[in-house]
Amino acid sequence: MTDDPTDFDPRRLVRLRRYTWWSLVPTMSSYALFPAINLARADYSAPEIIVLALAVLLIVVDGTRLSVLLMRGFGNGARRPVLRSAVFALGLLAMGYALSRDLSGLLWAISVGALAGIHVSLAPARLRWRLAIGATVLAAVVGWVGSALHGPHPMIGMFYAFYAAVLVAMGIALITGVVWFWDIVLELDRARSVSGELAIARERLRFAADLHDIQGHNLQAIALKAELAERLVGNDDAAARAQAAEVAELARTALRETRDVVRGYRHSDLPGELSNAKEILEAAGVRTEVRGDAAMVPPPLQPLFGALVREGTTNVLRHSRARHCTMEFTTDGPRTRVVLRNDAANPGSDEDGSGLAGLRERFATLSGRVETRQDGERFELIGSAEEPGSRS
Repeated sequence: MTDDPTDFDPRRLVRLRRYTWWSLVPTMSSYALFPAINLARADYSAPEIIVLALAVLLIVVDGTRLSVLLMRGFGNGARRPVLRSAVFALGLLAMGYALSRDLSGLLWAISVGALAGIHVSLAPARLRWRLAIGATVLAAVVGWVGSALHGPHPMIGMFYAFYAAVLVAMGIALITGVVWFWDIVLELDRARSVSGELAIARERLRFAADLHDIQGHNLQAIALKAELAERLVGNDDAAARAQAAEVAELARTALRETRDVVRGYRHSDLPGELSNAKEILEAAGVRTEVRGDAAMVPPPLQPLFGALVREGTTNVLRHSRARHCTMEFTTDGPRTRVVLRNDAANPGSDEDGSGLAGLRERFATLSGRVETRQDGERFELIGSAEEPGSRS
C-alpha cells in the first residue's frame, strides 16, 4: 500500500460496485417494512390486508427488477412506460387508501418515494426533473386527499400532504444521489479504458511514422533506379547492370532498416524508450515510477532493454487494470537487470504471447533471460543480460 492519496487500487472499484449493488437492489425489499408496519397497526379487514399486501409485493418486485438496471448508471431505464406508470399509480392509490383508514398509512410514502427515485434515475436526463417534481406533487395531493378523508379537520390534510411530499422527495434524492455517484465512477472507468486504447493507437502511429520516414526514400529510389535500368537494357547493358546492382543494394538496406525499426535499434536509446513509455502510461492513467538510472545500462544492451520496456508497457495497457507501475533498473558490473511491475494484472495475463516469446529469443542471443511472475494481481516482467564481450 502507498500513502499517496492519488493512488487508486482497482480493487476499490470492485468493492464500490458491491457496496452500490447492496445500496440499490435490496432497497424496495427493505422499504417494504414500512407498509408492513401500517398493515400490522391499522384495523384492516382480511380482504383489505390481502389486496394491500399484493400491492406491496407488486411494488417490491417491480422496483427490485428495475433497480438492477441502475447498476448501468443513469438513463438505462426499461421500456413499457405504461406498465411502469401503472405500478407507481398503484403505490399512490394504496398510500391514499391507507391514509383514509389510518394515519400511519403515511408510511407508504417511503416505499413510493423509493420507487419514484428508481424511475427518475432510469429516465432520460431531459425528463428527470419533471418526473421528480411530478411524483412529489402527486404524493402531496394523494396525502392530502387520503388524510382529509380520515379526519374531519381540513388542516390535517395539509399537514400530511406536506410530510408525504417530503418523504417522497427524500426517497428520490437518496436513490438518485447513489446512482449519480455510481454513474460518475462508471464514466471515469470508461474514460480510463479509452485513454489506454488511445495511448496504444498513438504508439502505433509513432511506429508507422517512423517506418514511413525510413522506407519512403528507399522505395522511391528503388522505383526510379528500376525504371532507369529498364530503359538502359539493350542500349547500355553495363549501366543497366550497375543500376540493377544499386536497386538490389537499396532493397537490402530497406530490409535491414525495417528490421532495425521493428527491433527498436534505429535511433533508439533506453532513456528515450523509457520516457516514451512513461508518457504513454501516464496518459492512460497509470502512475509510473522509475527506480535506478537507465543511462547506466551498457550501450550494447540498451536496444534490448528498450524492447523489454516497450513490450512491458503494451502488456500493462492491454492486459491489466493497473493504476501503478514501477520500472526498476539495476546494473551490477556487466550484468543488467530490469523489472517492470504493475499492481492489477488481469487473470491469465501471465500466459506468454508472441511478444514475450520474441523477447525471450532476443535475450537468449545474449545469454540473457526473460521471466514473468504473477502473485494475485501483482505482475512482474523481469529481464537480465550481460554486456557482450564482458567475459572475454
